[in-house]
Formats: sequence, C-alpha cells, structure tokens
Amino acid sequence: MKFRRFTLVISNLMICAVFFCVLGSPFVIQSQGAEIVDRIVAVVNDDIITLFELNQSIKPYEDKIHALGYTEEKERRMVFKVREGVLSQLIDRKIEDQQIKRSNIKISEEQIDQTIERIKEKNFFTDEDLRLALAKDGLTMEAYRNKIKEEMLGTRLINLEVKSKIVITEEDIAAYYEKHLDTYGGKQKYHLRNILIRIPSFADENKKLEIRAKIDEILKELKAGQSFETMAKNYSGSSTAAEGGDLGLFELESLSPQLQKTIKKMKSGEFTPVLETDQGYQIFFLQEILKTPGKSLEDVSSEIQRILFEENADKKYQEWIEGLRKQSVIKIIQ
Repeated sequence: MKFRRFTLVISNLMICAVFFCVLGSPFVIQSQGAEIVDRIVAVVNDDIITLFELNQSIKPYEDKIHALGYTEEKERRMVFKVREGVLSQLIDRKIEDQQIKRSNIKISEEQIDQTIERIKEKNFFTDEDLRLALAKDGLTMEAYRNKIKEEMLGTRLINLEVKSKIVITEEDIAAYYEKHLDTYGGKQKYHLRNILIRIPSFADENKKLEIRAKIDEILKELKAGQSFETMAKNYSGSSTAAEGGDLGLFELESLSPQLQKTIKKMKSGEFTPVLETDQGYQIFFLQEILKTPGKSLEDVSSEIQRILFEENADKKYQEWIEGLRKQSVIKIIQ
C-alpha cells in the first residue's frame, strides 16, 4: 500500500506507551543524552502512529516544497498543511489494516511472486533489472515484496467492503447517456466564410469611420443579394479571400465567445452583422451546418458503466472509511 509500516522494534516499544498517551502523557524514545528520537503522534484503536513513520511519509512532499524556493514562513505553513493530510491518510491506513485482520484476508508468497512477475513482464524487466531499479529508489527486494503485499491486501479489502457492493443499473447508464448527449450525441460543425476589412494600428478615428462605412456598404450589397463568395474575393483582406473567404469547418466550442453567441442563432445561408474583432471588421457567412454521427447507447454502455463504477467507488469508499472512523477511538497528539 501507499505508506510504510513502522518497524517491529519501534512497534514493541510504542505499544507499551499507549496507556500513557491516552492519559495525555506523551511517550518518547530517548537516546543517550536525553535526545528525543521518536514519539507517538496518534493512537488508532489498539494501534499507534509514530513521529518517525509520519516524518518518513512527509519527507517526499517536504523535499518538493523546499525545491520551490518559497519563503521560510510560507514553506512552514505548506509543510504543516501537508502534515495534517498525511497524518489523516496514515490513520485511514491503520483502520484499513485493522479491517484486514478482522476480515482474515491473506496473501500468499506465491501470489506476491505472480504479481512481481507480471510487473516485470509489463516493464520488460529481468530480475536483475528490477533489483537495480529498486536499489535506485533505496528499496531492497524484501521491502518491495512487503510493499506489494500491503497493496494487494488493501485492494482485496476495498474490493470486499466497497466495490463488491456497487450496483450499476441499466437505468443509471441510460440516465447518464441522456445527461451527456453533448458528448455521445454527435457534434455539429459549422462551415464558415468571412469578409475581413483590417483596421491599421495607426488609424485615427476618422480612418476607422471610413473603414466602417466601407464594410457597411459591403453588408448592404450582401443584403441586396450579391454573392458572399464574390464579395469576399473582391473586398476581403483575409488570406482566404481568393477562395471566397472559405474558412472551413468549426465546432461551436472552437470559436470565440463573440462568434459563438451569433452563429448558434443562425441558419444555413445567413450572414452575421458587422462584427468588430481583434483582426478588424468582419462579416461571417454560415454556408452549412453539418452534424457528425453520434454514438448509440448500446455502443457506449460499457464505457458509461466503467465511469459510473469509478465514480461510485470513490464515493462509497469515503462513506465506508468515514463510518469506520466514527466507530474508532482516535487520539491525535500534537
């Protein structure tokens, strides 16, 4: 699983001190010279979490925060916040461990071997390659096997207590499909042409008025029935003028908010009023609206089921672990 367990030596020493911690007396391990090297930071039912275990779990986050170059005060606040989150995760891990014991979940050495072999095959590792990779991360094969075992135990527990109880019905799948027709129901694409009259950066107000009058006259001729394609070839300052201002196909979401608002109200064969844009004054022509085929409910049923299952798994896990927290005796020692 995600977090390492404390060593047997520390465990034996710490258990002796739980009684004192519950009474509010902090327990510490002292070396010669009375230097504090460890203490209990939390009691979870009959188990404890040590300062050593917490610091080991926080260290990777501390290193990343330190590398960001924050001020000492901001770094201290961020580490404190991370400390709270990591301690909460360690408490959950202890509760899960206790549930694993109650449920009598076991993982054999053979199952660990099989899992490691699959990992090696997936990464094209020989046994030597794996050991070298572990050594770079400061892990021995024995420590890695323990980590794999913890992960497998945790996975089995969650499968037993959470995932096995999730039911996704056909009605759930159909409701999700209807709610996400924008994803599964096909997309509309808009075939656009434009006429662009650019406004020079040096233009004063009189020049802008002159340019505006020019494009207003173009709009007037379009309304009178002139071909948009011909007008674009004759007057547009766009790079697509030679092609009659043909811009191609666009999904609505890819257009600017200004153009989206205008285009979605239009029908094929209509053109916009004069729009003032970053490029200059423009008129857009909606040549046609094409709709790409969507996916049927049957086509995406399995995909939706996976999505709903994962969403439910996260929610049900939080409900499950919160329920166990309420049933547990948890004491955090600042």
